[in-house]
Amino acid sequence: MPAITTNDLKNGITLQLENGLFTVIEFQHVKPGKGGAFVRTKLRNLKTGNVLEKTFNAGIRVEQAMLEKKDMQFLYRDGDDYVFMDTESYDQINVAPVALGDAADYIIESMIAIIATHNAEIVSVEIPASVELLIANTEPGIQGDRVSGARKPAELQTGKTIQVPLFVNIGDKVKVDTRSGEYLTRV
Repeated sequence: MPAITTNDLKNGITLQLENGLFTVIEFQHVKPGKGGAFVRTKLRNLKTGNVLEKTFNAGIRVEQAMLEKKDMQFLYRDGDDYVFMDTESYDQINVAPVALGDAADYIIESMIAIIATHNAEIVSVEIPASVELLIANTEPGIQGDRVSGARKPAELQTGKTIQVPLFVNIGDKVKVDTRSGEYLTRV
């Protein structure tokens, strides 16, 4: 693995630290008036998803983890696992729900995802920032419920429940932000 200095850190770089693989979310180079410079970082653990704040001295060497990323198409669920197909070689792999994380709430058949592996182990699954999903179940908007910005719960075709405006009905296609889980618009 290539070693880089903390001066070369950028958002999105994956580091191999003593307690696992971490992706840099934020970093800030600090040069105080007294003492040596340092780099303050926020790191996300790729296995657990936990965010960790860590401070490095400026210029020290850290190991950069090389991830292999591939576009893969989600085919179907096999028990608890999700089956993906490599879009180039047509090889199929099973992915555990733990590796998917929150993406499991928004992934539907035929969707393309980016699967990142390190040493043949799946470390993350990236899906688009927003997806279009069908509303599977929701209560109808009741006459008289005309409060501006009023919301009601609705179940998506994946089983995830989100808050939608009163005018959204069963069978409507909606755009959902996969990072926050919020309704964006009706399609």
